[in-house]
Amino acid sequence: MSDTRIGTGHDAAADAALGGAGLLTGKVVVVSGIGPGLGRSIAVRAARAGADVVLASRTEKRLDKVAAEVREIGRKALVVPTDITDEAAAENLVRRTVDELGRVDALVNNAFAIPPITDLVTVELDGVRAGFETNVLAALRLTRLFVPALAEARGSVVMINSAVLRHSRRTFGPYKMAKASLLALAQSLATELGPQGIRVNSVAPGYIYAGNLKWYFDYQAEERGITHEEVYAETAETTDLRKLPEPDEIADAVLFFASPLSRIVTGACLDVNAGEFHH
Repeated sequence: MSDTRIGTGHDAAADAALGGAGLLTGKVVVVSGIGPGLGRSIAVRAARAGADVVLASRTEKRLDKVAAEVREIGRKALVVPTDITDEAAAENLVRRTVDELGRVDALVNNAFAIPPITDLVTVELDGVRAGFETNVLAALRLTRLFVPALAEARGSVVMINSAVLRHSRRTFGPYKMAKASLLALAQSLATELGPQGIRVNSVAPGYIYAGNLKWYFDYQAEERGITHEEVYAETAETTDLRKLPEPDEIADAVLFFASPLSRIVTGACLDVNAGEFHH
């Protein structure tokens, strides 16, 4: 089905504001976990705001595709295939960024591994550990390695968290454990790094209307004999705005924390969920 049936999330006024304000002109933004959804949107929206972008994930082919979009906008894109759970690979990411672009103004920890979706009383602990390795420890590793460059630029760290923080539904326990730990990490780093001029904040999306969710809505529609649009409407009914956030809309909240507009904000967690939860 066409992605235009509900909406694209592209807002001409928002695009104009990014370009006109030059929110990130002359800045360098590092984004981990580049994929076809939110990671791509963060990178492309940062480029539209004037930043050069460093793209990190395990899949080089995917990185190259997003890099081409960034360069088409007229910004530099540095592709660094990286397994952020590997110390040497993370160190290489930092070294290449500083050597080739000369500075780091923002680090967006977007890499994510799905923890086991099952009850805590039965979950295999190895699966929980694996989730923590990518979702928490790798974010700590990458942030620590970038501290010298971020301190020089008086830069910003943005952790991509989740609305799972705001509920305790069955089977989401391991997921909530990891994301709650990531929030605690961000808040503690905000306190530790604040004296060096580094801000650390979090963005917590709920639904993200992109590839995986669209596929699930198609599946639900076929199973129930209704339309994709009807599944969307039922789901969006749980939000105040009656719509589901799209990657570009969440990315713009990330850019707020990466930009000087939030220069006095640190240790905060911004819910970007169309009003599904209030906090």
